[in-house]
Amino acid sequence: MHWNVGRVRITRVVEMETVGSTRFILPLATNEEIRELPWLIPQFATEEGRLKMSIHSFLVETPSRRIIVDTGLGNDKQGRNVPTWNNRSYPFLDMLAAAGFPPDSIDTVLCTHLHVDHVGWNTKLVDGKWVPTFANARYVFGRGEYEYWREHSDAPDKLAVFDDSVKPIADAGKSELVASDARLTDEITLIPTPGHSPGHMSVHIKSDGEEALLTGDVAHHPCQMAHLDWSSTADSDPRQSAETRRELFSRFADTPTLVIGGHFSAGHIKRDGDAFRFVALNP
Repeated sequence: MHWNVGRVRITRVVEMETVGSTRFILPLATNEEIRELPWLIPQFATEEGRLKMSIHSFLVETPSRRIIVDTGLGNDKQGRNVPTWNNRSYPFLDMLAAAGFPPDSIDTVLCTHLHVDHVGWNTKLVDGKWVPTFANARYVFGRGEYEYWREHSDAPDKLAVFDDSVKPIADAGKSELVASDARLTDEITLIPTPGHSPGHMSVHIKSDGEEALLTGDVAHHPCQMAHLDWSSTADSDPRQSAETRRELFSRFADTPTLVIGGHFSAGHIKRDGDAFRFVALNP
């Protein structure tokens, strides 16, 4: 699945899709509440009100760069809180190559934040050692995000993620720490969107008069556009995440900006009373 934004091309490669197994992330999104939002069905929820979500990466091609935004779960990882996220063996790199993106062709890895499901393929296990998956790439991390997790990865699950998917990048000299509002290319600027994590960033793309927004995990699901206060259990600061959603969605609502989520596909944000709704691009 791909979209063109001016001279920039965005391709989504999915690692995992889920239906209805997301209540531990959005506990307020009951089946009854979701059925009260008919615009979610069938693109983002089932008729029964079960949420549809995915874990995916974006390949962003500009005239000068080949960027992968967020790298999913990865293979062979240990110490994850979700049992099925451990010891995975999935042909994700083969899928990238089949889509035209062999790992060695990627020159930039950009992580919107450093949670488990956004950094996994940063590294791969080779002869018992974690090494950078994208050998020719620089890895761009938000400075505040990186420094926070470097100092606050005390819990075993968080330490495991940092040690196998982030620290090896820094140790290899491939990490680049940037401000959360940095301009990466002529077409790509980062937007500070804290709340889900302390240094979370979204990705703003502008080219030839067209715009796109990769939200990252500002919202895990479009239902959070209608209920801005439905913060994820994974949010480090639920109040801040709700404020960030209102600010970001207000900025891009009722514009032609293509919006794509960190766990859902593309559409446009529309104002709906005091909140918003999401109109799928290909209903």
